[in-house]
Amino acid sequence: MDELTAEVVVAGAGPTGLMLANELALAGVDVVVLERLAERTGLSKALNLQPRTAEVLDLRGLLGRAERRSFATVGEGHFAMIPVSYAGWDTRHPYQLGIPQAQVEAALEERLAEQGVKVLRGQELKEFTQDEEAVTVTTTTTRIRASYLVGCDGGRSAVRKALNLPFEGIDGRGHGVVADVRFAATPPGAQSEWRSMRDIVTADGIGKYTGLIPLSEPNLYRLAYGDRLNRPANLRAEVTDDEVRDVITKTYGAETKVEEIRWASRFGDDSRLAARYRVGRVLLAGDAAHTHFPAGGQGLNLGVQDAMNLGWKLAATLKGTGHKDLLDTYEQERRPVAEAVVQNVAAQSALIPSTPELLALRKLFRAMSELPQAQHYLSGLISGLSITYPADENAHPATGTRLPDFKTKTGNASDWFHKGKFVLLTTTETETESSHPNIKVAVVDNLPWPDVTRALIRPDGYVANTTGETEPWLT
Repeated sequence: MDELTAEVVVAGAGPTGLMLANELALAGVDVVVLERLAERTGLSKALNLQPRTAEVLDLRGLLGRAERRSFATVGEGHFAMIPVSYAGWDTRHPYQLGIPQAQVEAALEERLAEQGVKVLRGQELKEFTQDEEAVTVTTTTTRIRASYLVGCDGGRSAVRKALNLPFEGIDGRGHGVVADVRFAATPPGAQSEWRSMRDIVTADGIGKYTGLIPLSEPNLYRLAYGDRLNRPANLRAEVTDDEVRDVITKTYGAETKVEEIRWASRFGDDSRLAARYRVGRVLLAGDAAHTHFPAGGQGLNLGVQDAMNLGWKLAATLKGTGHKDLLDTYEQERRPVAEAVVQNVAAQSALIPSTPELLALRKLFRAMSELPQAQHYLSGLISGLSITYPADENAHPATGTRLPDFKTKTGNASDWFHKGKFVLLTTTETETESSHPNIKVAVVDNLPWPDVTRALIRPDGYVANTTGETEPWLT
């Protein structure tokens, strides 16, 4: 058996694991990525990047890679398939970026390879043990001794199961199916290009829905359908071509001809959260820590943002530049975010009507959702733009909020974060250098808050404080 050492082992090479590995490599951490599959599936799976995720990628200079692989820009999100506008948010990315998950992974793995890190494929994590000093991870052919292990290995996470962590939440009653289907011609009523969430979904009766999203090729669509009241006995049962064709015929007519069904997958509508995100030297991120029905297109985005939060904290802990309790703030900050997503998904589920009364409630909610305040609130939930982390009671209101990506003399504020460091924003011309190697100083004419002249911004783009003090964060 091969013997390796590393500072961090990341189990899983999906978007969460690859984003985390990139963050660690950027900070000079020796990271090993394990993936049980021998090669990427190439399946489209998730289809979008929300505005906050676009901002996160922009902070690391990664957004351009994703944009080149994308196929659509959608100027609105949706809450229970009710369109909500991103207008009114202070962001340079008020849109969903239509991009298959496989292409997100390709972009992240490309950057990871440039940093000298390869994904070890065909390496399924079999077991691990931990002590006070390290974690020993064993795969089929390799044993790795590392300081930390992070499970980014999906909803059926082997890492989480080995930790015997409760994975509790809301039990669903129904199921959903997604499939990539190529038609002979544009189906009746379907969009030919994905520019809006309006008229995407057709209600097929109480508790049932069907929707079509156009993908990158002519007449290629993501078909989504489900029944929120009736769950099959076996959620892992194969989705047959006959089942998919039957749904298409019933919804779009017998004249709608299918030329190819590229893949299909069935899933439940349970929502679950791991009881803890950290046990000693083992942590969880992405679907390993939380799963939910894909309402609003939040899943992949939640995982990438987990990785952004965890990456710089874990690196600072390993390098000895972070406060002794810094790593504990990962769970303190990110678990409430996931809990809020689980709750908004539950609310969206209730708005997929299962009774005539709930159908009436949906119609009322849809009318109310057109109010500007409601649009802003709902789009903040879905996009991630409204996420705020806890701050001291007497802190400035900006503390814990995301830094708006404002224009600078040389570009945009996001450019200062490409190296993954803290950024000290100051209006004082004489303060151009920091004595701390993990802080970049940026002199600006004005800050986004009129009463602030100095602010310390975390590597993930959130405001640490409006005093510039490093004590709570760096040593």
